[in-house]
Amino acid sequence: MTFNLIKRHLALATLLAGLLHTVAAVASEPSELAAPLELAHRPQRPGTPPVVVVIAQSEAVLSDFVVPFGVLAQSGAARVIAVNIDDGPIKAGPVTITPDMTAAEFDQAFPQGADYVIVPATADRHGAEIKWLRAQRAHGAALVSICDGVEVLAEMGVLDGRRATGHWASLAKRREHFPRVHWESNRRYVADGDVASSSGVSASLPISLALVASLAGQDSALKTASVLGLASWDAKHDSDVFTIRPADHAVHKANMKVARNEVVAVKVRDGDDEVALSLHAEAWSRTMRNDVILVSEHGGLVRLRGGLRVHTKTVNSVTADIRITLSDAALAGRTLATDLDEIAQRYGAGTARLAALGMEYPWGDLVGAQ
Repeated sequence: MTFNLIKRHLALATLLAGLLHTVAAVASEPSELAAPLELAHRPQRPGTPPVVVVIAQSEAVLSDFVVPFGVLAQSGAARVIAVNIDDGPIKAGPVTITPDMTAAEFDQAFPQGADYVIVPATADRHGAEIKWLRAQRAHGAALVSICDGVEVLAEMGVLDGRRATGHWASLAKRREHFPRVHWESNRRYVADGDVASSSGVSASLPISLALVASLAGQDSALKTASVLGLASWDAKHDSDVFTIRPADHAVHKANMKVARNEVVAVKVRDGDDEVALSLHAEAWSRTMRNDVILVSEHGGLVRLRGGLRVHTKTVNSVTADIRITLSDAALAGRTLATDLDEIAQRYGAGTARLAALGMEYPWGDLVGAQ
């Protein structure tokens, strides 16, 4: 199946085709489900932090890649490495990332392989990625997919006979193409043996905290969640409430006819939170009404709190309609609710609903039985 990554993850046209990705909600109250991710896996290097790779093949969905990297790196529970199968930067929606290593460089530095590999939703070029993932699997790595990165794992065959989940809009397609997998809905994340999967882009947040709890304990996960502005990372979720209405088609069609996109400039500096950055940029870029551009005082590379390096333009070089200073904006755990409210005020509730549908986030009439 071939698809355009930008349309699949940033435009509603892909959502209407059933191929969008999610940002699943994070509960605002603690729950008995705020527990570790029970993976049947032991790190290969006892006494040292586990090595976690977040992998892409030159392109990835923004929050799928950045959120787990940021959560795990900021927690201190693991050594987290951003790896590109190819040489060069990673294009993650409106954000360009300089990876830490290529796959070849990682293999040379870590001949024993990674302890965990996180697989975001990415472009349709999976051949080299799957080959590398198979090699990591042979070394004993556990695999964790984010949103429809689960399709890569299903294509590998590692999910046959196992429980798994993914984006609500791709469920029928996944059941048709991968009938040996036990596809679950109404869950943010599912673990089965040494493989885990999450329901959508923002489900990257709760599944990442659940992995922190598994690696470093509940106290570490709670501390990390508190810094991010979260109270829980439970798996409870109502995916059945997400449906496409005729009015959604109408809003999408109208937005596609907008003559000029606005520019949203997100100002970042060294040490800012990459988790919040990705969610802010994800929400605004999904409206189809604007272009999101990262800016900083001096331009060039900015190293964020967890160590991720992103490309920026100088503040004065960008004429913006909307300016967001990341250090003053909502924390990661409150980002989506705040941004969707602001999007509704600027572009209308219909556009905010489209963004929430694509992100699988319970906003407005999509709250359901979360």
